[in-house]
Amino acid sequence: MLELELAFAVFVTLFVVVDPIGLAPLFVALTDGMDVQKRRRIALRACLVAAAILALFGLVGEDLLGAVGISMPAFRISGGVLLFITALDMLFERRTQRRENNANSENDPSVFPLAMPLLAGPGAMTSMILLTGEHPDVTGQAIVFSVMFAILILVFAMFLVSGILAKAMGRTGIMVTTRLFGIFLSALSVQFILDGLSDFGLVPG
Repeated sequence: MLELELAFAVFVTLFVVVDPIGLAPLFVALTDGMDVQKRRRIALRACLVAAAILALFGLVGEDLLGAVGISMPAFRISGGVLLFITALDMLFERRTQRRENNANSENDPSVFPLAMPLLAGPGAMTSMILLTGEHPDVTGQAIVFSVMFAILILVFAMFLVSGILAKAMGRTGIMVTTRLFGIFLSALSVQFILDGLSDFGLVPG
């Protein structure tokens, strides 16, 4: 019973932080114009990279950041700045222009911004550090990591069906979605920055 309660608590925490459902339309916007196979590769790579990052932070995250002198508030602020740059690209279609100018390049959004900071962002990293720290026993650790992998499998599934969503939306719908989520990302990035400043005591919590 305690294991089920812990699994449910971890699932709710990571589901809310990662937000698999909310990321599906964003995946469509970030992979606009790509074929199905490339979307699948990007989705798989993003989830694998995010899994590796979250697993690393769950195991040694706090020690790792402390060893190099980086605080979690600073990490939140830097993630917010990077995410804001992505939001500007989406709002002003600079991302699409770069793709057209570099059609044969290997650049893709799988590592940034999908894997980090959207999937394995400061919130998810912090959650992994806190959850594993609160449950240091073998059973607790196994539950936390199992649920984390389950969440990312759910994310991958949502990414796979995003192609169907893209066909239903059409070109105009994707353009509107891209700009709407650009606004959403800009607000989210500012929230990351404000959270980091709040942790430093520079702005009210």
